[in-house]
Amino acid sequence: MRGYYGWRIVGALAITETVSFGILYYAFTVFVTPMRETLGWSTASVTGAYSLSLLISGLCAPLVGGLVDRHGARLLMSGGSLLAGALLMAWSFVETPSAFYLVFAGMGVASAAVLYEPAFAVIALWFERRRSAALTLLTFVGGFASVIFIPVAAALVESLGWRDALRVLALVQVLVTFPLHALVLRHRPSDVGQGVDGAPEGTARHVAARPSATPREAFASADFRRLTIAFAASMAVILALGVHLVPILLRRGLDPLEAAGAAAALGVMALPGRLIFTPLGARYPRGMVTASIFVLQAFGLASLLLVPGAWGVGAFVVLFGAGFGAITPARAALVAESFGSVHYGAIAGRLMIYGTAARAAAPVAVGAAVTLTGSDAVAIGVLAALAFAAAWAVSGVGSRTHP
Repeated sequence: MRGYYGWRIVGALAITETVSFGILYYAFTVFVTPMRETLGWSTASVTGAYSLSLLISGLCAPLVGGLVDRHGARLLMSGGSLLAGALLMAWSFVETPSAFYLVFAGMGVASAAVLYEPAFAVIALWFERRRSAALTLLTFVGGFASVIFIPVAAALVESLGWRDALRVLALVQVLVTFPLHALVLRHRPSDVGQGVDGAPEGTARHVAARPSATPREAFASADFRRLTIAFAASMAVILALGVHLVPILLRRGLDPLEAAGAAAALGVMALPGRLIFTPLGARYPRGMVTASIFVLQAFGLASLLLVPGAWGVGAFVVLFGAGFGAITPARAALVAESFGSVHYGAIAGRLMIYGTAARAAAPVAVGAAVTLTGSDAVAIGVLAALAFAAAWAVSGVGSRTHP
């Protein structure tokens, strides 16, 4: 196990995911205001391009997953690194909204090629018994992306201006992620003469012990329907709060600094959530562990709705944040445990399609609910109900023989 090549892949992906998420996902918020001031565009015009990239990234997920299943992630993620760098450079030269939106359409494709979905497909192929440990390491390190790159991007914008800041980030994206993807990634353990989890080639554990479902078998199963309901509901909750949390906290009486601090604290709480819940899924039925994550989120939302003052906000941050951090690795592990690793990418990619639709609809629906009722109560109550629905759905997912 000490010499298992899979751990080198996990280490490389931990670095590349941190850099890619930090630059392609989190740093965007730093560029909204300087772009608006320089180019005279509205905030909606700037942020609309970001929404477009998220939509395209989700729609690309099945194609990306199928490519990883058949050919491995090395070429895909290496190409995605170069594409991301080129698009960041192109972004630094935009002068018109049409050019900006074209760049971010491409950014959605690049994001699909380098963010978590292909990385999780790699983990599914290389790990079985140690999959929880690999996912914990990958997502825990990746959780520092916002902590590192939001202040770095802000400092670059402050010292160089937003265009030159993007050029520096483009170089970082390419120089860090491309060599690691190109030189370290391999398709399967057999490519380096090893078996899954590091078993010697030719032994019984040279291939994964659990048989894999075909995509058609997976899509027709009750477990896939349950996972679809659970994670579409979960994505709806997370995206709706991502857009509306700060306004909700401001209406609750917090000042802007306090509201921003509470929102940032969710990211901090995500890290211990990943350290606690992901390993638990290796010891107990992962469907029930994941259900407990969603229940935590529901109780956090209920606290925000029912408990007045700082206690309610604090309880929300602790409960929702801990659950929020563990959802992404839980989804990856559940798909691999339920359907095997051979067609993981295609199956997980289909799951992302439904989640993308929920992500697109939820922020608009919550905004409409607040406008129609003049209160946050109905919207928060609906989000809590969705979290409970996710818990109910995922609790019925039956994994195969548990390790």
